[in-house]
Amino acid sequence: MAASNTTQERKSSTQVPVGAATVALSGVHMRYSVPSSDRAERVGGAPLQVAAQRLLGARPEVLVRALSGVSLLARSGESIGVIGRNGSGKSTMLRIIAGLEPPSRGTVLAESTPVLLGVNAALLPDLSGAENVRIGLLAMGKSPHEVEQLFPEVVELAGIGKSIYLPMRTYSSGMGSRLRFAIAAAAAPDILLIDEALATGDAAFRDRSEQKMTELRRGAATVFLVSHAAQTVEDMCTRAIWLHQGRIIMDGPAYETAQKYRWWSWNVANGEERKAAKLLGEAIEERRVSEVSVLENAPVAFGPPRHARKQARKV
Repeated sequence: MAASNTTQERKSSTQVPVGAATVALSGVHMRYSVPSSDRAERVGGAPLQVAAQRLLGARPEVLVRALSGVSLLARSGESIGVIGRNGSGKSTMLRIIAGLEPPSRGTVLAESTPVLLGVNAALLPDLSGAENVRIGLLAMGKSPHEVEQLFPEVVELAGIGKSIYLPMRTYSSGMGSRLRFAIAAAAAPDILLIDEALATGDAAFRDRSEQKMTELRRGAATVFLVSHAAQTVEDMCTRAIWLHQGRIIMDGPAYETAQKYRWWSWNVANGEERKAAKLLGEAIEERRVSEVSVLENAPVAFGPPRHARKQARKV
């Protein structure tokens, strides 16, 4: 595995020692076709195609480019925030790293099996939170003895009080997300992928979750955190990746990257299109471009690619 950055490393507001590479993405693309109800798409195709669609009652399909040439290298001890607007490819990138979806093109490697929050610990709605804690920890490879040791930690971190003994179906989405985070974090995976789970909860929960993520980093874990809230990334991450239309706009210290994304997003929300376009262009010019190359027969700790069917979804 070889990686290089085209610009000099900048200092982050949060410094942590980093170790060996744990996750690598090299030239990852994700494209898929979805049906569209857009009338322009319906009438804009070839005549025979339009006639066939009308006869079969089928909607026209459009090509969605979720990721376009994403390359990055993550190391142990890093907490990496992934920010961007809806549809920028954040959740798609996490699912590809987790091995849940094969990319259309490119290579994804991981040093160990990543845990995608809410997927690896699938919870059962008719069982209580307490029962789900035990089942979730067992499903993540913990022994019955370890489960009983970790149980109080999970309950404290989730912070949902007596609701822990009620059925999961009575929980709000925020309570469910907090419990999933507590289970996954207590299991201390080497690679933890979190998708918006920390956006809910009070200040006390945020403090507890931030402390837990610090513990995970000290234990040489790698954490990816997808969030729409730039402040969450500033507070909890050492590095941030700004995705826009499936491409990496910035990859650098969390504070600096989140601040630039926040200022750009504010201008977009307030209709300052020219200013936003200028800020986006400046961010692209200043970005650190990572080049990740997978070397044949290189003596690295990575296992086989996360996607067994490398070209199965190629469009």
